[in-house]
Amino acid sequence: MKVTSYPEPKSGEFAFDKENQKRVEKILARYPEGRQASAILPLMDIAQRQNGGWLSDACIEYIAEMLEIAPIRAYEVASFYTMLNRQPVGDYYIQVCRTTPCWLRGSDELTAVCKRKLGVELGEVTEDGKFSFIEVECLGACVNAPMVQINDDYYEDLTAERLEEIIDALAAGKEVPIGSQMGRQGSAPEGGPETLRDMPWAQSKEGDLPDYGPAGTKPADHRQEPTAGPAKEAAAKKGSAKQGAAKKPSAKKGDS
Repeated sequence: MKVTSYPEPKSGEFAFDKENQKRVEKILARYPEGRQASAILPLMDIAQRQNGGWLSDACIEYIAEMLEIAPIRAYEVASFYTMLNRQPVGDYYIQVCRTTPCWLRGSDELTAVCKRKLGVELGEVTEDGKFSFIEVECLGACVNAPMVQINDDYYEDLTAERLEEIIDALAAGKEVPIGSQMGRQGSAPEGGPETLRDMPWAQSKEGDLPDYGPAGTKPADHRQEPTAGPAKEAAAKKGSAKQGAAKKPSAKKGDS
């Protein structure tokens, strides 16, 4: 029998469903006996997702009971990490990055759009329960600033007008493409490469930079033959050298 000096957790209002219980068991199996408390973060993430995006007291105490730790230990973790929410959030949880690159590129305008469009302040939930928003520190997509995170997805290269369109689309149940909202690939320069422009993979049939199209499309095959510029001249010389080597007779035994 385990003797403790802390009160028993009160977890009667929450329990993992069958699917999540199986996931939890797989996670706990990764830890040595007596070290299961180290699984507290993934368990809290699963509980938060099952509970509509936030951790209630019942969730926290249920996990504390499962891991056999003091409830205060679980509360310490839940209150420390900003990705764990201690208050209810909307179905679409918007996090506006406000760190320097995003701020310089207009994050204040994105915050203003959220306030005006949703009719709520930071940390509040709309009456229909669909939206809530907060400001956060760097989300690591600085090259594509300004940006927001909505639930698990990033929406980058935003303008105030584009964020309004995204909110309208989500409210209507429509799908919205994630990532860059201006069509750039990853964090590539706007409009495509700006260096090594004469390399084979940077040439189109007209000798100009290829049209990279919307996010998710593939650039031109880097193995294609160059059609113009120094790269074409280099390829021509290389081809001539190969042809010359092929015509050169090979030495035979006894030829000396």
